[in-house]
Amino acid sequence: MAADALSAQFGFCHSGGGVNCVVDGDTFWFGGEKYRIADIDTPETHGPRCAAEGALGARATERLQALMNAGAFSLESGDRDTDRYGRSLRVVTRGGESIGGMLVAEGLAREWDGARHGWC
Repeated sequence: MAADALSAQFGFCHSGGGVNCVVDGDTFWFGGEKYRIADIDTPETHGPRCAAEGALGARATERLQALMNAGAFSLESGDRDTDRYGRSLRVVTRGGESIGGMLVAEGLAREWDGARHGWC
């Protein structure tokens, strides 16, 4: 297994594009490119369907930022290279462990099964 070689200091993206910032619990900008974490789905923060979804989405966003800032990571390709919005789809790992999986284990995300499901 190759060593994790990518790292940056991630802030939060408040609008539009960004550099090394977290958009929400499953989307971030790194090195000028927008990524969607391929193995999870998190609650919406931009247009949540209910207050509970917005609150959980905010927690997922904060946790993703903390995890991305916790050390070097890797971006692994999956079944598809991009989604319908043009975001690069990647599994984010550290030490061979999925960061998305960490969010799932903490109750802040669901494993991606190919479809969106409600959080309300």
